[in-house]
Amino acid sequence: MSYSDYGDNDPIYGDDLAEEDRESRPRLMLMGLRRSGKSSIQRVVFHKMSPTETLFLESTSKINKDNIHSFIDFQVWDFPGQMDFFDPTFDTTAIFGEVGALVFVIDSQDDYMEALARLHTTVVAAHRVNPNITFEVFIHKVDGLSEDYKIDTQRDIQQTTMDELSDAGLENVQLAFYLTSIYDHSIFEAFSKVIQKLIPQLPTLENLLNILCANSGIEKAFLFDVISKIYIATDSSPVDSQSYEICSDMIDVIIDISSIYGRAAIGAKSQGYLEDHQDGQDDWTQQQDGHGDYEDTNGGIHQRPGASDMNSQTVVSNSSRAGSLNSVPTQQTSGNHEAFSVIKMGNGTVLYLREVNKYLALICLLKAETFEKQGLIDYNVHCFKEAMDQVFELKRAERTRREMEANQLLEEQRHNGMYGHG
Repeated sequence: MSYSDYGDNDPIYGDDLAEEDRESRPRLMLMGLRRSGKSSIQRVVFHKMSPTETLFLESTSKINKDNIHSFIDFQVWDFPGQMDFFDPTFDTTAIFGEVGALVFVIDSQDDYMEALARLHTTVVAAHRVNPNITFEVFIHKVDGLSEDYKIDTQRDIQQTTMDELSDAGLENVQLAFYLTSIYDHSIFEAFSKVIQKLIPQLPTLENLLNILCANSGIEKAFLFDVISKIYIATDSSPVDSQSYEICSDMIDVIIDISSIYGRAAIGAKSQGYLEDHQDGQDDWTQQQDGHGDYEDTNGGIHQRPGASDMNSQTVVSNSSRAGSLNSVPTQQTSGNHEAFSVIKMGNGTVLYLREVNKYLALICLLKAETFEKQGLIDYNVHCFKEAMDQVFELKRAERTRREMEANQLLEEQRHNGMYGHG
């Protein structure tokens, strides 16, 4: 299951951006030495593969190009670690010319001096071809390291890399370093920050979220891509891993519950739909593993004894219109239903989820006393969604204007060609 499995029929922001220019869409490149974990990262983040299943992946032997269709449309190129793309037979301009971000993966559990040498060579060559590339370094497989060793490893890699670039006269080249692992949320957090740099509307989205938080008493707000659990925007307050993890887990919970109790899912069962479509080719109802600790009780979700949340306390959830999480076109879900869920945690924190479109969900963290003004919050969220519509309506209008100008120019050329020799 990948982004490319989902259709582009709904009129939504991602589709508008995707159709604008297939050739100029951002390209994200994964590079690094062999067995550094590049393919595992791609499969876990964009194809929902279980981390344990990546142990059986074969080493990449050729360039894998993956078209990603989501809120923004981009390509992921996975380069084999043994490939020498500086060989004269390779066109470095074709490789790096269209790249938006270059992610270099380093195995932190191995001797990384060879990897640092390859990183330096790659950055120098790529920057020479395309100075606009953003360079991201994933210090990967840190799940097996102690906290002190993680910090020391990151400091050593960062200092060595920046010193070498400074000696090469590239001290102005900016690299971002992340500690990552596919066995926790760190890889999704890192990719969130990488993808955000490819979104030209990011400052506007952040400003809208800031306004929403300020006028609603919301402590933290994330705009999530529900398929990958990457957050494409958040407000300006600092992001802590705990908040991101609990919001990310909320998406899994709602997806699991809606796939079982959602109206479209129930109707599909009666028609034998689920038996015939076990691949689950819908974007919000993809079945996830690891959330068997929840049961439905009178419309709420109560955690069974022994299950844990952020503070090992009881979780109570009230969900409405859960059927809208299903993208299966049925009578029950073809209306204006939108996913909505509230989880009230035992420590006084409220998780508030609202569906923005088939790709995006808004998840907010706020205090229980603030949520007493739910009507105000609902209204402000509605205004936020309308503002997002306006932002991307400008994008569509600009594209339409360019298309009209191009068509007019083409007509003039045809007219001149037809009557110019009269």
